[in-house]
Amino acid sequence: MTFWQTIKPSCFLAEEGRRASLAVHMAHDLYDLTQHPPRSPRVRLGGFVILPRMIDKARATKIGKNGEYNYGCPLDANVLDFLGVEANALKAQIDNGLGDGELLAWLMANAKKPRLGQEIAAFSAYHEQRAPSSPGSRAKLSDYQSSTPAGAKRDDITTWFDVLDLDDHQSFGGKV
Repeated sequence: MTFWQTIKPSCFLAEEGRRASLAVHMAHDLYDLTQHPPRSPRVRLGGFVILPRMIDKARATKIGKNGEYNYGCPLDANVLDFLGVEANALKAQIDNGLGDGELLAWLMANAKKPRLGQEIAAFSAYHEQRAPSSPGSRAKLSDYQSSTPAGAKRDDITTWFDVLDLDDHQSFGGKV
């Protein structure tokens, strides 16, 4: 499904020429993770980091276009465990075609561990700033970062989200 197939006609720009120009730059399959990465783990839905990325991976998995990305990975498990939701139960809702807002509502209604807003904010802040805490995990992050010469030269990569964003960017031809 392309970007233009997912939005309502009322969302189109008024000027036909501008719309055509924008379409050239934005038209791609949102769920094809062989062509672009999922959303950054920093992107939030309902205050949750990781959740939009997890949804992207599940949608891509449904159509067999998840590439190197795996739904239900340990990163995804952070959100699922925090809420007490099974990966297969959420994936079934995603496979039914629910939108992001509908998925969030389903998660909040079906969480075995309902969470308050401040708990969600603390969860997200923790994960956004999470960095390796043991020598082994620090070495793993350094090895992962150093897998490309440009990444090895950067000193601003300190959290797991930094490494994921760097990897996503360089995996699809971005300069680091």
